[in-house]
Amino acid sequence: MSACRPAQPSPAPRPRRARTYAGTARNLGTLARVLRRGGLVAAPTETVYGLAANALDPAACEKIFVAKARPQTDPLIVHIDALADLARLAHVNAPALLLAQKFWPGPLTLVLPKTDLVPAIVSAGLPSVAVRQPSHPLFRRLIRLAGVPLAAPSANPFGYVSPTTAAHVQAGLGDKISHILDGGPCAVGLESTIVDLRDPARPRLLRPGAISRAQLEETLGQPVLAPRRRRQPAAAAQIAPGLLTRHYSPHTPVQLHPCFTPAAIARSGPTHAWVFLAKPTIRSRTAATNLFWLDSRGDLGRVAHRLFAVLRQLDHAGFARIHVELAPGHAGLADAINDRLRRAAAR
Repeated sequence: MSACRPAQPSPAPRPRRARTYAGTARNLGTLARVLRRGGLVAAPTETVYGLAANALDPAACEKIFVAKARPQTDPLIVHIDALADLARLAHVNAPALLLAQKFWPGPLTLVLPKTDLVPAIVSAGLPSVAVRQPSHPLFRRLIRLAGVPLAAPSANPFGYVSPTTAAHVQAGLGDKISHILDGGPCAVGLESTIVDLRDPARPRLLRPGAISRAQLEETLGQPVLAPRRRRQPAAAAQIAPGLLTRHYSPHTPVQLHPCFTPAAIARSGPTHAWVFLAKPTIRSRTAATNLFWLDSRGDLGRVAHRLFAVLRQLDHAGFARIHVELAPGHAGLADAINDRLRRAAAR
């Protein structure tokens, strides 16, 4: 009689990965049902990819915080399909209506007093809510088919560089979620402008974005207060997302510069990456390996579009430090780009 063979260990199970869906009518219907049943779907907006759930379902929204490892002190933006839906979620005032009529659908978020329909988990327990109407056609159709407003922060681990492609979402959350809608690269590449309109007499810019403070003031016909630059304690409930001192951050340390000099680049050696706004004219022995640029001509729209993708690329390239050139000026897209860079570089 032969001796018993020792049991062979079972192979380790392969990690589950999210399924990626093309934006077909059938797939959108499937994903809308997932959302109605309390599930999560990562989906494209014109700004960045968002991790969406039924904004009126507290249990579904809690899954967002778990998947992202996001503190519940950081509220969620609620996305709607039509301006008429705003009054269900928020107490609308005249300035808010002016801005919505001018810039929606588009990359503008309004913070207003909330109605009882909005769960506390969405607003970090505060009596306000952040709402916007996105312009990405696939996301708009998904909201319409789901039949509910969708809470959707960026679809990435909390605090990391925001995703602007479906592949970025897969890399960051592919083992935490099951469904990713692929709508191609995001057009804007930076999160929405956020304006606080809880007090209609004192509108305040909270987070700069593609819609500038000057555009807001022109539309409202009144001044818009600048963002407060004081340090935001992470343990306190935030009025809106993206306000923490450190955010949008790669694992590799980031250092910011008003401009680059050949001497500084030469001293750093090839283990440091240097990211220019425009194609550099600086000559370097290591130019092929550690000099990068965001747009050949430094167009700020293209810079914003590529910023997060390039930071992600360099974060996985083995550099010891990433040096980035700040955008010139203090308005419009320059303000938004530099806001993201300063938070990415904060320690």
